[in-house]
Amino acid sequence: MARRNLRKGMTMIGPTPGLRVKQLEVRTRKDSGRNRSRLVEVAIKQSNVTSPMRSSPLSTPSKHSRSPSKQHFWSVDDETNVADMAQPPIDPIRLPRTMNDYIREWLRHKEDLLRILLEMEAAPSPRNCTKCGKDGVYRCTDCMHQPLFCTDCCRILHEAHPFHRIQQWTREFFEDSALHMTGFQLYLGHNGAPCPSASPGPEHGPSEGQRYKMDTRAGGMGMVEEEWEDIDEVPLHLRPPANSKYLTIIDVTGVHFVRVQPCQCLDADSYHRQLFQAKLCASTFEKPSTAFTFAVLDDFLRENLECGTSGMNYYSKLHRVTSNVFPHLVPNRYRELLRLARQWRVLKLLKWNGFQDETERSSPGDLALFCAACPQPGINVDPDVDLDDWKYTRTVVMDGNFKAEHMHEKRPDDQVWLMDGRGFMVAHPPYQEYLQATPHITEKSACHNHRAISQANVSRGKLSATGIGATACARHGCFYPHSVVDFQKGERQLNMDYSLSNALGYNMTGIKNVLCFYDINCSYMKNLRKRVDNSPFLHIPSSLQIVPGIGIWHVHGHKQECYARYAPLFLRGSGWVDGEIIETLWSILNIVSASTRGMSSPHRQELLDFQMNDSNFMKMIRIVDSLSRKLKAARASVAMARDAFTKLDEAVSSENRQAWSIQEESALGGRVRDVSVMDIFEIQLKKAPTVRAVELELLEAPSQRGTRQGAASWITRGLGIEESEITLAITRKDSSKYPSETKRLEMARRADRLAVDRSRFIADSQIYLAPLHQGTDADDYSSGMTDVAHHMSAGDDLVSGEEDSEGSMDEAGDAVPLKMTKIAPLPLPSNFGIERCRAAGADELVEMELKLRIGQANDALHGLRIALADKAVAFRGVVRQATSYSMRTRAWQMVNSIDSSVRQQAAIYKRCREAMIALGADTDTLTRFQQLHKSHMAVHTAAFSQNAHDHRSSNLPWFWCMDIPRTTSSKNWLTEFYRIHWLRAKAVKDRWEEEEDLLVSEFHWTMNFFKFRAKKWNKKCVSFKAAGLHGAACYAARQKAVYDRLAEQGASKWLNMSLEILPLNQ
Repeated sequence: MARRNLRKGMTMIGPTPGLRVKQLEVRTRKDSGRNRSRLVEVAIKQSNVTSPMRSSPLSTPSKHSRSPSKQHFWSVDDETNVADMAQPPIDPIRLPRTMNDYIREWLRHKEDLLRILLEMEAAPSPRNCTKCGKDGVYRCTDCMHQPLFCTDCCRILHEAHPFHRIQQWTREFFEDSALHMTGFQLYLGHNGAPCPSASPGPEHGPSEGQRYKMDTRAGGMGMVEEEWEDIDEVPLHLRPPANSKYLTIIDVTGVHFVRVQPCQCLDADSYHRQLFQAKLCASTFEKPSTAFTFAVLDDFLRENLECGTSGMNYYSKLHRVTSNVFPHLVPNRYRELLRLARQWRVLKLLKWNGFQDETERSSPGDLALFCAACPQPGINVDPDVDLDDWKYTRTVVMDGNFKAEHMHEKRPDDQVWLMDGRGFMVAHPPYQEYLQATPHITEKSACHNHRAISQANVSRGKLSATGIGATACARHGCFYPHSVVDFQKGERQLNMDYSLSNALGYNMTGIKNVLCFYDINCSYMKNLRKRVDNSPFLHIPSSLQIVPGIGIWHVHGHKQECYARYAPLFLRGSGWVDGEIIETLWSILNIVSASTRGMSSPHRQELLDFQMNDSNFMKMIRIVDSLSRKLKAARASVAMARDAFTKLDEAVSSENRQAWSIQEESALGGRVRDVSVMDIFEIQLKKAPTVRAVELELLEAPSQRGTRQGAASWITRGLGIEESEITLAITRKDSSKYPSETKRLEMARRADRLAVDRSRFIADSQIYLAPLHQGTDADDYSSGMTDVAHHMSAGDDLVSGEEDSEGSMDEAGDAVPLKMTKIAPLPLPSNFGIERCRAAGADELVEMELKLRIGQANDALHGLRIALADKAVAFRGVVRQATSYSMRTRAWQMVNSIDSSVRQQAAIYKRCREAMIALGADTDTLTRFQQLHKSHMAVHTAAFSQNAHDHRSSNLPWFWCMDIPRTTSSKNWLTEFYRIHWLRAKAVKDRWEEEEDLLVSEFHWTMNFFKFRAKKWNKKCVSFKAAGLHGAACYAARQKAVYDRLAEQGASKWLNMSLEILPLNQ
């Protein structure tokens, strides 16, 4: 009664004082298995509102609501009705505060915070030193609370903080200053104390009459010793110490001029060694004038890894940190930064991998970190176990990246390689020797024309490398060491052969099986063994069995049979893997790819190696959490897959179950020798006939009495002319109101050719339809058919303005409607009508056209399916990925082009169906070829998901299964239907069961990897101690503790998961 009364006298209310309304999404699961979600609005009590006002029992309008609903209204007349409802009081729900709530709270304090910020610009009163109480002159902006110091206290207290920024009081404001103006000096050796052996003689520096002038030559902004009367125009903190020698030191706090006093003891180290011991990296070894702190080098490498910051941008930031107003007056040390960053990367990698000196023997990839969860005999897998078991199969994925370009170098012969071949990029000299000795053989693909094949020989003159190719772990996304190669032209097979050969030689001793994913494996794997055997540079053991696969996304761009042959769903031992993980690795690597374009080859190699090593490191430290999440998801998915398969299996007879099991086992066992045996996972019935197939059948059949030779080809010509006219009409409508001259000329030529073909066809109709032409003209048979523009608009109505799952076609831009001219119908039996044809004895021609129309309808529906699939691909791969206006414009142009194809195929099909009706098609034919509606044109990108559970309750339009002739009572079709669904449901179940087993094993392999690394560092610690290398021993002990801690965390996570979902004995 109360709900019914709410419709009377309703008024919309605003926010209720004391309560804040929030929306919660409540998800429930129905008995049918479908998820249902609904929005529930709740009131939240606000403690800061004390106004005693009446609150509404109903919610206020949500910001997500497009229009007010009846739940957003409250009737004063119904207050009594609601009050009479005997319900217990409900306390408001307290929800977490949102970002906007915190910003609203900040707005109340904004003016107060601004006042405090401005008060900090003034000197405290009294202006005394916080240490000794004397007159305060300097304050440190990097110290806590910005303490005020006198000159002596500021100098003494900053001996341990030589790179803090200070400011000097000028009686009106604080001006940026520098520590050297307080007399600060940096002492090397003796723990920062002055050297007792230092002579108190005069310091060697510029004479008193000399001043410093800024050098603005060719990008240099250093100091030159010249007389300059405008020294007062340079800010205080940018003036170097006068009459003394100093060192330009770059830190994260900016550029500093520091007086440095080295140790002068007899046994003192060299100057650059003393600087390095003080965590200062000198730019040169002979009389260094510039040094970088360890902190700034670490910060640059970290920003380069995480943010992709280039050296130029980073040093530009240091300019601004040093002086935000006068960054152009800061000395330029950009080239020194790049040089020292290269050296610092190599030192860090050597340190991380336990190399004490270069006397240790190096090997390819020895400075790279690999996957902790992949089986590696002797590291995380006992080499004595049976490595033939499917669980020890290596899963790799190959791909190319054309973002990592590299330009030609000015001096290619003058290069210094610091770690050539010791990281992820292959060694340069052997790779170049391999390229010169290996000819590229162009192999034509039997599948679709993929870009990796068609553009294999495309070269670009300004680039020495058009991209890179790599091999990675397909399950965890770790790059393989010493397997990343440069492309000289396109993505050629010889480049990927070298990458795969090196990857399959890394820690693979004893492993017999490999699953290899590659976008074009249907062509690449055909002659792999032949290419390997013919090259002395490649080595893949003949005992190694390589099973090819194609990632779940790329396989949909191949021919239909490639799905069953190469999709990961049908690869035994693959688990639930998509084979596309390397695409996510490129997005990480592309952060720095742009900055490597103009680097030297060694510098580019070192930077890419460091980036890939960091990617693998981040995978390693997060692998335990990743495996635990996947294991929980796999456990739930296994139960769902088993339940789905069990329900399907119960409806299958024992004879069929046995026969299908034998088919499956035979196919999975023989796919290594012949991938075509996997076709049993596809429909085996005969496909629907096309126009060509029907025409061939009619031509090969014996001619009937009274039928002229060539009638079938003549009717086929007429159907083709009709299609061309419809296509041209839609093309004209899709063109802009003012098309270009070239476009108009193209359409005029097409129209002229069609006019010629039409004239010839009409002339030939006198031969085949002579009885119908006697005493008639064109108007007598035109009444049975509408003009072409009618069919064109029919196709347009099916698509234009249709909102699919990805967006409205109105967003793509509506075509400008053009005035369509009437086009006379062709003299075909369908245009004369079945009654007139029978009266004239043309029954045979009617039957011929009906068969050809059925084939034409099959072709149109096939084209419609292809166009809709292309549209889904375009939305997922182009429209969604567009990040700029130009990219979005090109993306929508692609969508508009596809929509034009959809309209053409829909219009052709509509004409076919009308002709079938005119030719007297039976009920079964018209039931099979149904009418198209706007809802049939919607596309769903989720159809590309491999998980069958996502679509158990979804139905595709009727024409998606029209490629297969069937009737509702066909026993063969029902058997084939159940066979395909049974095989694929079993494949889903098997893959999820494999995934669960693999994840359990990978968890143990990860723990073994951490323990192996801990033992390795423990051995190094012992050997370093024996050699008297105490620093190296301490570092080895620290690394051992790190891996011990990772192993402990993994064991703890495993124990918790075992108690939840896994038996403890696994």
